[in-house]
Amino acid sequence: MNQIKINIVPKLLHFKQPAGTSRGIYNTRKVWYIEYYDSKDSMHKGVGECAPLPQLSCDDVPNYIDILRAACRTVEENNGEIDKEALRSYPSILFGLETAMRHYEMKSTALWNTSFSRGEAGIPINGLIWMGNYQEMLQRIETKMEAGFRCIKLKIGAINFDEELSLLKYIRQHFSAKEVELRVDANGAFNSSDALNKLKRLAELDLHSIEQPIRAGQWEEMAQLCEKTPLPIALDEELIGCNTLEMKQKLLKDIHPQYIIIKPSLHGGIMGGEEWIREAEQRQIGWWITSALESNLGLNAVAQWCATFNNPLPQGLGTGMLFTDNIEMPLEIRKDCLWYIPESK
Repeated sequence: MNQIKINIVPKLLHFKQPAGTSRGIYNTRKVWYIEYYDSKDSMHKGVGECAPLPQLSCDDVPNYIDILRAACRTVEENNGEIDKEALRSYPSILFGLETAMRHYEMKSTALWNTSFSRGEAGIPINGLIWMGNYQEMLQRIETKMEAGFRCIKLKIGAINFDEELSLLKYIRQHFSAKEVELRVDANGAFNSSDALNKLKRLAELDLHSIEQPIRAGQWEEMAQLCEKTPLPIALDEELIGCNTLEMKQKLLKDIHPQYIIIKPSLHGGIMGGEEWIREAEQRQIGWWITSALESNLGLNAVAQWCATFNNPLPQGLGTGMLFTDNIEMPLEIRKDCLWYIPESK
């Protein structure tokens, strides 16, 4: 009888340029690749990526590698079956195992049969503008526009708010909301006392939405903002750690945001992500899917899953190609879409 085995391969990825976030600047990124294979045929394997984000993921814990090893051992003992309920608190591990198993079963990086995986359609994505000083961000905006992006997402909260407003005004002077959709991500940078005033000023610029205006964990304040805001609010960090179905239902009921953003590595793997989407749709809450600084391997898995839904909104899938020592994947950005190039048969 064949036996499923799993190898764990740690990898330190290096950013092509420093990635500025609300939690500081990333120069490197630690991930663990898991190789899921048959003991009788080590050439037939599936690979998944486990990539918790430092100081953000609910499973960013000191003994992560021990938990990962134990989870892989359990899968081996169950001959390939994943105990998904036991891994609810470890979304990055669950996502890595789910996608490694899918890769193994499909024998291809085309993890689901969709128009995307057949190379017939691309997935519209937003162009991401990293935090930086005014001139850096302005130059990055112009580069994205020249590349043909029709949806641009700016991370804000790092420089003076008036300077950030002037960047957004610069775009609006040249492109209407019909020509370029603008999203901003505050990563919780606003104080709850002045957040509504800032949202009103941002709304004047005809933006699509703002992600996480105030820091996560302030449900009452966030609910009030979502009720009064002139600008649609999308929750991101707020979803982290809401790992049970009951917690997800309570958050969506209590806060009722306009949108939620699903990151499988952060928000419950594929199983948890599908729960979030189902619960959101039942409440007429919009959603889109985003990668979370995984390498191309993880990005491909997120994109393949994303393509199983018919969501017309631009998705956040442009962050896989950030590293100098990336894994090769048949992915390509053409204008404002991510494309998969099917493997030759």
